[in-house]
Amino acid sequence: MNKAILVGRLTRDPEVRYSQGENATAVARYTVAVDRRFKRDGEPTADFIPCVVFGRSAEFAEKYFRQGMRVSISGRIQTGSYTNKDGVKVYTTEVIVEEQEFAESRAESEANRASYNRQQAAPAPSPSVDAGDGFMNIPDGIDEELPFN
Repeated sequence: MNKAILVGRLTRDPEVRYSQGENATAVARYTVAVDRRFKRDGEPTADFIPCVVFGRSAEFAEKYFRQGMRVSISGRIQTGSYTNKDGVKVYTTEVIVEEQEFAESRAESEANRASYNRQQAAPAPSPSVDAGDGFMNIPDGIDEELPFN
């Protein structure tokens, strides 16, 4: 059985594109930051899981999901690979979302977003993707800039 259940915060607003053709389908992509249960010194305290959702659910995510919002999703893990323009094989891992919902009230979401916006002093460095496992490497010193401390 391939089933993933995640509860975490959106690292940015969902990015939505539409497939080409007569019956264009919405495809939304977002990343969920999921806190780790046990924290060790020197290790990240969260995993950043890329998610993909299709159709009406993608349109819902575009309309209602925002950076910093706590969400609950379930779906399946999908792995893949491709060769980039430099000829390097890149491996991918993402969750194909089957169900998604809010994991906090609107008031909690707005309070957390306002607190996050006040704390931001400088733009966060962009995370890079490690070609080995498809997960994002989060730069050192970014802890205070994330919306879910």
